[in-house]
Amino acid sequence: MSKDLITIKGGKDGFRLLVDSSASMEQIEAEIKKKLEANPGFFPEGTKFELEVADLDRSVKKGIDQLLSQHGLGIEKSGKKAQPRYTGARENHPRPVAQEQPVVQEMMVINHTIRGGEEISSKSSVLICGNVNPGAQIIAGGSIDIRGTCRGTVHAGAWGDTNAVIIADRLMPTQIRIANLIARSPDNMEKNDFAERAYIKDGKIIIEPIER
Repeated sequence: MSKDLITIKGGKDGFRLLVDSSASMEQIEAEIKKKLEANPGFFPEGTKFELEVADLDRSVKKGIDQLLSQHGLGIEKSGKKAQPRYTGARENHPRPVAQEQPVVQEMMVINHTIRGGEEISSKSSVLICGNVNPGAQIIAGGSIDIRGTCRGTVHAGAWGDTNAVIIADRLMPTQIRIANLIARSPDNMEKNDFAERAYIKDGKIIIEPIER
């Protein structure tokens, strides 16, 4: 395939889902499933995607929305923005609630390289569209996705989330941490030309190649 039919990009307010209008629904479904399976745990339940496409059939848009909703995700409705974390409202006279409101988890999106000496800290997941240079530090309560090379220190699940993952186009960190587990890179790490994911399995941090 000469080009991606589906592309997920970080935007100022969240994620953008770019769809090739020439793709069939079967191709779109296969591509979306592949990308979600390659990044398990990174898109928290309640995440909304801004759909960017030209001349996409309404039935295909509906199919994409239904597919995303199967994974607890959805499409941002035109003119509406995803609401922050739902906290509910206190009333002096409580009344029965027919249906509990979903919790929409937040994500920090950074559209530049993190230089040495800089520290990014967030209780949410973090998406960085750029590199993480040596001496930089990223701390996230959720997962970390780096659309570039990671050579700094990264700590996902910093407040105890053992399901958090760390993804990078080239994962070459000085130190990698998930929850309370720590792993260090070898002194002579070879540069890889493929994306990798780090996650916890059987009490250890495992790093494996993935497809973007």
